[in-house]
Amino acid sequence: MRVRTVTLANYRNYEQQSIEASPSVNIFLGRNAQGKTNILEGIWYAALGRSHRARTDAELIRWNEEAGRLSLETERRGVKYALEFRFFRNRRRQIFLGGQPIPTRDLIGTLNVVLFSPEDLLFVKGAPEGRRRFLNMELSQADATYFYDLAVYTRLLSQRNALLKRLRERGGRPEELQPWDVQLAEKAVRVVQKRQEAVKKLSDLAGEVHQRLTGGEEKLTIEYRRHGPDEVAETLLSWYNNTLRDSAAADIRRGSTGVGPHLDDLILKVNGAELRAYGSQGQQRTGVLSLKLAELEFLRKATGEYPVLLLDDVMSELDGGRRKELLSFLQRENIQTFITATDAAYFPAVIPGTVFTVEQGTIREAAAGKGHEREESEEF
Repeated sequence: MRVRTVTLANYRNYEQQSIEASPSVNIFLGRNAQGKTNILEGIWYAALGRSHRARTDAELIRWNEEAGRLSLETERRGVKYALEFRFFRNRRRQIFLGGQPIPTRDLIGTLNVVLFSPEDLLFVKGAPEGRRRFLNMELSQADATYFYDLAVYTRLLSQRNALLKRLRERGGRPEELQPWDVQLAEKAVRVVQKRQEAVKKLSDLAGEVHQRLTGGEEKLTIEYRRHGPDEVAETLLSWYNNTLRDSAAADIRRGSTGVGPHLDDLILKVNGAELRAYGSQGQQRTGVLSLKLAELEFLRKATGEYPVLLLDDVMSELDGGRRKELLSFLQRENIQTFITATDAAYFPAVIPGTVFTVEQGTIREAAAGKGHEREESEEF
């Protein structure tokens, strides 16, 4: 799986720009606020149909323009795909695959990506919402049925919450919730079971990576924590049905549903202790790096190919040993990677790929060929 070309037209700060990507490492060097992250955002958007940092598609359109376009040529198992996204100020976007319009659900799985950004270093200490989003994005790329189940669950949850607010404000019978509860419980079980299976695999993979990164001194585990008791006497489906029924009065007062996978969490532990509460900053960063590398392997096992890796300005956040280990792993496994950085000194003297410079929305290839050699005065 690889990205062959990326074309940006009135996208963010790019008027018109096209790059041909190396199948190995692609490094984008430049000062802050020049447009480096916009490139990675575009690749992420092409894979998942959403930005990881914009609230609306209109934010992706270049200032003072009414429309923008993002195009990628990708390749998966020898088959080429042409993806195109057209953005508009006052109407919905359009998605094209091979020149034909498609809905978002048909986009998922065409291109798989893993993103590692500085914000991910807050993954451990941040709110559960970020950890759920990570799990949802990973599973949606690996399993199209999970993407569908999650979408249906989210829609049912929204409809139930709307009914709860109406019952709170206008009155009515709590029994009106029962049809929604049955459907919501069924989808909740499907979402949770798939999450639990994935987390078990992810924990094993991340544990292996973490042991290599720490020289065998630390054992990392990941647990899925449901919003409720760890053990239930009945089946999970019965538990959700009973809990939704029994909590109806409290849900009406609150105006929202108080149980379900939309409130669950991931717990990372090192040597049995919760990383969030007891881990040092260094341990937390190593834990996140282990998780991201495990995500690559998880998607490879699920799809048969490594995803494209996006590293947004994280090299400066890792020490020299972690940078070297990460780059060696990428080269050894032949993973196509897009990296943004402000300093070439974060990389070895000879880079197995292509280096681009980015300045004020203009991208230039720094050197032709498969490798790029830094100035000898710079040290890794």
